[in-house]
Amino acid sequence: MKNLVVTALLLLCATYVSAQPKADYRIIPLPQSVRTDTTRCFTLAVGAGISYDAGDPETSRIAQWLKQYVEESTGLTLALTPDSKQAAISLTKQQPKAKKGQPQVQLDEGIINSAYTITVGKKGIQLTAACNEGLFRAMQTLRKSLPLQQTAGQGILFPYTSIADQPRFAYRGVHLDCARHYFTIETVKTYIDLMALHGCNQFHWHITEDQGWRFEVKALPDLAKKGSIRKQTVLGRNTGIYDGQPYGEGLYYTQEQCREIVNYAAQRYINVIPEIDLPGHMLSALHVYPNLGCTGGPYEVWPHWGVSADVLCAGNPETMQFIKTVLGELCDVFPSKYVHIGGDECPKSRWQNCTKCQAKARELGLVATPEHSIENQLQTYINREVEQFLAERGRDIIGWDETLDGGLTPNAIVMSWRGTEGGIAAARQKHRVIMSPNSYCYIDYYQQKDQWGAPLGIGGYLPVSKVYSYEPLAEELTTEEQSYILGPQVNLWTEYVAFPQHVFYMLLPRLDAISEVQWTQADKKDLDDFRTRLPHMLQMYDRMGVNYCHTIE
Repeated sequence: MKNLVVTALLLLCATYVSAQPKADYRIIPLPQSVRTDTTRCFTLAVGAGISYDAGDPETSRIAQWLKQYVEESTGLTLALTPDSKQAAISLTKQQPKAKKGQPQVQLDEGIINSAYTITVGKKGIQLTAACNEGLFRAMQTLRKSLPLQQTAGQGILFPYTSIADQPRFAYRGVHLDCARHYFTIETVKTYIDLMALHGCNQFHWHITEDQGWRFEVKALPDLAKKGSIRKQTVLGRNTGIYDGQPYGEGLYYTQEQCREIVNYAAQRYINVIPEIDLPGHMLSALHVYPNLGCTGGPYEVWPHWGVSADVLCAGNPETMQFIKTVLGELCDVFPSKYVHIGGDECPKSRWQNCTKCQAKARELGLVATPEHSIENQLQTYINREVEQFLAERGRDIIGWDETLDGGLTPNAIVMSWRGTEGGIAAARQKHRVIMSPNSYCYIDYYQQKDQWGAPLGIGGYLPVSKVYSYEPLAEELTTEEQSYILGPQVNLWTEYVAFPQHVFYMLLPRLDAISEVQWTQADKKDLDDFRTRLPHMLQMYDRMGVNYCHTIE
């Protein structure tokens, strides 16, 4: 009888333990090193403390977020305490110790600042990093490790583990076009929150287009007030049918709102890179200032998509004055070291027939070569002027790969989108490169083969599996040339994306796939394993109330 009682008690305990919520460190993106002892666990119980440096506002904010996330995920309420001896979780800033005989490796700050360790043992859970950014990344890892179930007072089991992690690439970008369709500050903030959850650190914000100017320029108040409005919008793809409804009145971002976004992102260790696309994609500006075009107009804010032949006049001295006025105020609002100047899809037919542009070409002594036409060199002249203007303000320019067509300016960064060829060519010229080829990184493409009933996309087919398969370091490059590749970025253009639910549907779960390309070393990537880790992220999105694509191919 005694043995039966003991057996029953053991079975009861085993049932209790198996039902107790347990952390799982197999997250997305996958950390570089995770060593776990599944036979031993630390129990995080109700009322346990989180210790941190209360004198550091950033560390305090991270601790508050961790407390919030634990309660949201599990219902477990933790206390905040400065006493590390009484705490179950500690946040500690500490410089990593170099191993004896190991050479010091110089890493980009985008990598080293995100490095962290997490240790779980009998004394509790310790998050350690050299700076607050690393602590933030560690906190997000712990957050994603949490079980998404109520503890019912049982506490959470954390298997003993040692995690040592840092990202593979310094630049981990995500783009959003808010020019063709405007999205509220709240939507942009949610977008940034999702980036932070995935370890991304560069938010490329596209805010001017042929179809709408969305950035307030105080010296040119009509630019946003009038340039943000188009008379109507084309319906569907290639229909030629319009809705007949004005779009965009008052739908632009004030400088105060832009600063709000910059600060919100900075708290999450994300840099905001603004894009003013020039000299093409400028019909919204030409509508307001027709003197800046080669023909003098009139121009309208475009109601449809595509590429317009009307661009800024390269030979008009007022053009450069306009550009510098806009970029000057942009620099006042956005502290980013990087400023994106577009440079893509700029037809040269107007320049070929413009007396001012041809006169400027003669003044500059431009001569056509087998590699570069006179008109492409005119665009490089504009880029050079812009690069110098921004360099005086401590900024570097990024341009789409068309900036190669007239010859690169000395310090230009190339964002390769028409495949990988532009990025390869730029790296061979020892220019920094961001890899964003449309075949792997354009998330306005459909993500399932059967497009019937799917939300509208621009075309193409880019499933999660293909995003995940991308390798940014082109094998055609030498090791030295590969060092010029800063990292990869996905882009969400919004010709056919008009509502927040559609934005997040296109983003997720492809953001999960690109985050592992950006963060995890290539030899640790495994698509089948990734698929086993993805359901937990989808459950997180359900908890967060954000839409995502349920068809995962």
